[in-house]
Amino acid sequence: MSAPAAERDSAGVFSPGRARIAVRTLRSDRWWLPPLLTVLGLSAFVVYATVRSFVRTAYWVDDYHYLTPFYSPCLSDSCVPGSSHFGTPFPELPMWIPLGFVVLPFLLGFRLTCYYYRKAYYRSFWLSPPACAVAEPHGRYTGETRLPLILQNAHRYFFYVALVVTLINTYDAIYAFHGADGGFGFGLGNVILVINVILLWAYTVSCHSCRHATGGRLKHFSAHPVRYWMWTQVTRLNTRHMLFAWITLGTLVLTDFYIMLVASNTISDLRFVG
Repeated sequence: MSAPAAERDSAGVFSPGRARIAVRTLRSDRWWLPPLLTVLGLSAFVVYATVRSFVRTAYWVDDYHYLTPFYSPCLSDSCVPGSSHFGTPFPELPMWIPLGFVVLPFLLGFRLTCYYYRKAYYRSFWLSPPACAVAEPHGRYTGETRLPLILQNAHRYFFYVALVVTLINTYDAIYAFHGADGGFGFGLGNVILVINVILLWAYTVSCHSCRHATGGRLKHFSAHPVRYWMWTQVTRLNTRHMLFAWITLGTLVLTDFYIMLVASNTISDLRFVG
């Protein structure tokens, strides 16, 4: 006699192929800790970044030309004087639109569709599955073939936009070598900005889409030695993509928080030159 239709079509905890045990898993270690830490870490960043993107205060230090990445590029007449490095093609914006609205959706899309972040929030927020040898609670799984998950296939396009944004962040970091009286200046803020942009480059070019773009379609590496060299370098970085994904969340927050403190006159920038 065949199994009932409901049992045949079920999955997860009630999958007919699963061992007949009453508990969800036989694991006795703290398998739930990594998903929990991921939820806490990602949630903390999202809350902080959202608040800072909308407050419109303390994002630009005019004396030293420090601009937080959350507001770069600032392209609206709502931007404070000096913070618009590429002009202001957009008029005054209502308060419910962040000043970095041009690139923030693309950066969010790049992170959301990132191969590592997919694994992170699938396991932590959706519990699909939460850990190895732990059955997921969902009744069925359709993969990334329907909305909204079919949008994950746009990751390669978000990658190209992320390259442009990282170039803009690089320009901001170079432009910030400015003294209070003009000319060259160098302070702790510059160190933070440069470290942040270096790590952003490491995260961006270690992306799986970058690895595919540099050598993923080559059939004979020997015929393309330059692209093969690029592919090997990206591959080395790709093994640390998860590490860069988390580190850059931290450096983005650190960079923004430091600039906020200096811009609000809470602290003074530690100056080495100028």
